[in-house]
Amino acid sequence: MAQTLPPIQLDRPDQTECPFITPKNYIQIEHGITMENIRNNQSIFSHPTSLSKFGINEKLEFRLITEFITQQINDSQTSGLAPVTFGFKTALLEENGIIPKTSFIGHLTTSNLGSKAFHTPYVAPSFRFTMQHTLTNRIALAYNLGAEWNGITAAHTYIYTLTNGFSLTKRLSAYAELYGFLTHGQVPDHRMDGGFTYLINQDLIIDLSGGLGMSKQSPENYIAFGISHRFRAIPDRVPLNK
Repeated sequence: MAQTLPPIQLDRPDQTECPFITPKNYIQIEHGITMENIRNNQSIFSHPTSLSKFGINEKLEFRLITEFITQQINDSQTSGLAPVTFGFKTALLEENGIIPKTSFIGHLTTSNLGSKAFHTPYVAPSFRFTMQHTLTNRIALAYNLGAEWNGITAAHTYIYTLTNGFSLTKRLSAYAELYGFLTHGQVPDHRMDGGFTYLINQDLIIDLSGGLGMSKQSPENYIAFGISHRFRAIPDRVPLNK
């Protein structure tokens, strides 16, 4: 008998990664297109970013991130594949009272597995703890804490996110979020965003989101659209007739 699954859970469109693990033997792919306006006539267009996940078991998933980008500075434009990222997510704690549902995510971004224009001197690790509380049957509170490296310098950047998710109907949900980046010796970079998701069926969902920078060195704004789906990669075993 086929496994009955809850609706698909995403790591997008907000910046807060969710603690849920992709079901065992399933592949889940989360595609997104993003237009981000930096400052001083700079912009980055991701077309698309794709997060592919495979459920190893109930506690572990494998992750692969690819991103094709176009970077524009004044009249100069560069396009190509950003360095590929590999990683995993593992479940640590189930929600129990004040203890949130908690998982750990680890990523390693390659230095030269991508277009030459975007190669970096070093590989770039990142990690974060992702946590979620169920406040009511319609409202959830989630947050991440972690750090990342950019592959260009040895400096690391701390990451924080805080988001509230709201189920407006059985299919339509919304969120509002604060997040930011803290690097030693630099002014903190704080941002905010919000958006909507619409569940087409248990395995297919679309999203729309946008955000603003809150600090002088933050990007000015971004807008994003995404579509995500999951499917069984390894079929159930069919019992042999005796």
